[in-house]
Amino acid sequence: MNEYHVAAVDLGATSGRVMRAVVGPDRLELVEVARFPNGPVKRAGGLHWDIEALRGHITAGLRAALAEDPAITSIGIDSWAVDYALMAGDRMLGTPFHYRDDRTARGVAAVHAVVPPDELYAASGLQHLPFNTVFQLAAEGDALAAAERFLLIPDLVAFWLTGRSVAEATNASTTGLLDPRTGEWNDALIERVGLPRRVFPELVRPGDELGPLTSTMAAELAAPEGVRVTAVGSHDTASAVVGVPMTRPDAAYISCGTWGLVGLELEHPVITEGSREANFTNEGGVDGRVRFLHNVMGLWLLSETIRSWEAESGPVDLGRLLVDAAAVSSPVPLFDANDERFLPPGDMPGRIAAVLVEQGDAVPATPAAMTRCILESLAVAFAGAVHDAARLANREVGVIHLVGGGALNNLLCQLVADRSGMPVLAGPVEATALGNVLVQARALGLGGSLENLRALVAEAYPPQRFEPRD
Repeated sequence: MNEYHVAAVDLGATSGRVMRAVVGPDRLELVEVARFPNGPVKRAGGLHWDIEALRGHITAGLRAALAEDPAITSIGIDSWAVDYALMAGDRMLGTPFHYRDDRTARGVAAVHAVVPPDELYAASGLQHLPFNTVFQLAAEGDALAAAERFLLIPDLVAFWLTGRSVAEATNASTTGLLDPRTGEWNDALIERVGLPRRVFPELVRPGDELGPLTSTMAAELAAPEGVRVTAVGSHDTASAVVGVPMTRPDAAYISCGTWGLVGLELEHPVITEGSREANFTNEGGVDGRVRFLHNVMGLWLLSETIRSWEAESGPVDLGRLLVDAAAVSSPVPLFDANDERFLPPGDMPGRIAAVLVEQGDAVPATPAAMTRCILESLAVAFAGAVHDAARLANREVGVIHLVGGGALNNLLCQLVADRSGMPVLAGPVEATALGNVLVQARALGLGGSLENLRALVAEAYPPQRFEPRD
């Protein structure tokens, strides 16, 4: 029986992980090797990623994974979307910007001046988010003139490891510059926006071999001969959807972490005026599937609220806070979790309070009540997005899978079930890493359809069921 030993670099917007796995026809074991913080840093010129620290964490994690399991033969990389490094030769032209940097506003204005929003949606199928890559590139100005190419974050990591410059298609689909119908760069749109075609790398697909480690990197990682890098669904949600243990055709998914990605897996994009008005996106999935989904602000609302409380009053016990929030019996006010005022870092409790006052609602008086207010508002947004997806795609939905860090939040899972009127199947937490390693194993010889891979997940990580309450 063939078993495949692989490693996954899984980078989220607030933390990163290096995992190792053994995958076989009847085996799926995932082990966390390293976990490290990730987040924005303020530097001259705006909000950036601490990319050199991230590189150090990734290198140390891979070195540890290879030391623990010398049988590893492949590495896959996934990360958050839209952000990138501008490159000239082997050199980064500055530090990658963070998508929450406010420079994106001028990019939105510049793009919409030449491509109106409805035409941009028709060409890209992508929901409007002010930080989409197309807007970031348009905001670069003179910096873009010196660039030879741009590399999205997982492609940048792959370049460090292999020396090869590519754009993996699932993440490229989040740029707003890929044609959702053909899966290729949209040359007409690129020209119309005024971006240089030379900076767009060769596209690769999940399962493609990117190449062996460079000799320098192999030595740095103390890697045995033959370790290679395999393209996976390098947008973390693309990998997460592979790791959703869906066994029914009427399933929706919520990949819940910093963001909540809520939607359906389809065979073809849905690009209509209705989907544009509902701000639904058509992103690439593994095996040419379409991730028809809507971005909801996600647990960023709660984590940034807790960060503000801790800055004022010291550590917060999240477990205790959620128990107290579940015990809140009085109704709490609701707010629009997608309000763009919640996008930047900062005083989240104050922003939420301001929105509630603006609505004429009383501000919750305790941390438990504010937490319940946040989670109820998220649940309403998640449930609404599921129902919208079903309506827009003309598809029946009878169950919701919730994966990622949010699957650990029993209160949130129960509230989503209550608000949607559907069962919620929670877990696995590490769906993204599982999807990453499964695509690698399949490329190495495991074989099978996405449904076969998901059956492995369902067997190894049975989800927890939450039934809707009256």
